[in-house]
Amino acid sequence: MFWRMIRGSFAGRLKRKALVVLTIAVGASLATAVLNIFLDVGDKINRELKNYGANIVMEPRAAALGRDWGAGVPASLAGDSYIQEADLPQIKMIFWHNNIVDFTPYLETTGRLAGGQDVMVTGTWFTHELALPTGEKVTTGVRNLKPWWRVEGTWPEETGRGVLVGQGLARDLGLAPGNSLELLVGPSAVPVTVRVAGVLNSGGTEDKYVLMPLQLVQEALGLPGRVGRVEVSALTTPENDLARKATADPDALTQKEFETWYCTAYVSAITYQLEEAIPGVRAKAVRQVAESEGIILAKVQLLMFILAATALAGTALGISNLMTAKVRERAREVGLMKALGASGPAVSAVFLAEAVLEGVFGGLAGYGLGLALSWWIGQAAFGLAFSAKLLVLPLVLILAVAVTIAGSLSSLGIILRLEPADVLRG
Repeated sequence: MFWRMIRGSFAGRLKRKALVVLTIAVGASLATAVLNIFLDVGDKINRELKNYGANIVMEPRAAALGRDWGAGVPASLAGDSYIQEADLPQIKMIFWHNNIVDFTPYLETTGRLAGGQDVMVTGTWFTHELALPTGEKVTTGVRNLKPWWRVEGTWPEETGRGVLVGQGLARDLGLAPGNSLELLVGPSAVPVTVRVAGVLNSGGTEDKYVLMPLQLVQEALGLPGRVGRVEVSALTTPENDLARKATADPDALTQKEFETWYCTAYVSAITYQLEEAIPGVRAKAVRQVAESEGIILAKVQLLMFILAATALAGTALGISNLMTAKVRERAREVGLMKALGASGPAVSAVFLAEAVLEGVFGGLAGYGLGLALSWWIGQAAFGLAFSAKLLVLPLVLILAVAVTIAGSLSSLGIILRLEPADVLRG
């Protein structure tokens, strides 16, 4: 009898039911879009922010101590002032290896041109294929790490004598792609003849540099297999109190705190793991980059949460008005059921069951609309395609039903207070 009444209610009042389902679907579609974006926006925006460069710098601990202590570095702490190039594959072997987007090493020195002018010379990877201990290969280098760099001409090969010359230096010397350039490289003034493969527009200090293949600079300095520093671009989670506590002193964490921190992609956790992977190296976050990323992500996620909450609150208000109107419209039916012996809670259960079904139908319809909406928002606002998250469907259905029930509470109160004599008279 109960379900027959439910079926009869839906069959006889399709327009009213459709209006309720549509109201729920609108709210559910907004919730779907926001949740879908919310669950995906962190990685998407983080990857976009990686286009603005590295957020971690690795350097030899001895070199870092030399800056901090000056000439008075204790002998027990002194060590190699270079990082072993052979250790760099370990960067992709840490716990958060999938969050390491790109990295590239540098070996910097000075050079002197034929006219006596001193210039900065930097050896680096341009586009380097690196073999990992697992047998996998990854392609990394400054071309991937700094995608905003613009090159007139071509990028140099890793093993050739082609170089990039910063546009400021190229303008001063009248250099263009294809020209030859002679330099005396390093303290020993090793003569090196190179070919200008491209002119670099970096928008930074590199516009006055000569960038060479790393191997060429290593040979000139007599430092085979060594690099001076490594820039790393990693996807990170915004810092919180736990991360800041760990940054100050990881040993101050309890075992549980340490496990939580270590297994979360905080920039401090990643730098800690990099130092574990390559002994003798100090990894530090580029704070202005890392903190800016955290602030942007936190604000975007807060905006998503506010939008979802506003959409659901508006839906609840709309449902409340519709359900109240529905109860008043069906007051005689409610009075008749009560007159025939049905209790207030039993009649309320009928209306509540209808509301739950409407919530499910509205949630399903809203989920489909929300996927399309999240795709459109992703393209229009972020220039990104957000993928559908399976977790969103059950969440939206639960939210749709919960909001529908919440919006129905006022109408259920009317049902409980309604007296048969008041509506059946006359």
